[in-house]
Amino acid sequence: VQLQASGGGSVQPGGSLRLSCTASGFTLEDYVTGWFRQAPGKEREGVSCISRRDGNTFYSNSVKGRFTISRDKAKNMVYLQMNSLKPEDTAVYYCAMSGYHSCGGRAPSSYDYSGQGTQVTVSS
Repeated sequence: VQLQASGGGSVQPGGSLRLSCTASGFTLEDYVTGWFRQAPGKEREGVSCISRRDGNTFYSNSVKGRFTISRDKAKNMVYLQMNSLKPEDTAVYYCAMSGYHSCGGRAPSSYDYSGQGTQVTVSS
């Protein structure tokens, strides 16, 4: 099982980034998949989650309306489109998967497995 996040970088406030997560060794659609982030000195925060099979999506209140999670079954990848970025979005972002039955109506911060993160820096 391997997850690899990519697409991070430095942007100005109001800018956009798209994070990608490549999975190998398993089929993403069979698992709950999501993104969480970790900023220095702050608690881990669940950002977004997409349920297995039905693809229902959930977001934290802090990113709702700005971020969009999506899944490409053919490529076995998950994406996080981040728009209207704010300085408080600065963090290392991780994609993760779990054998949970569902996202539980929220964006969890804990999963069974996560890959190496990608740094997102929002600064003027």
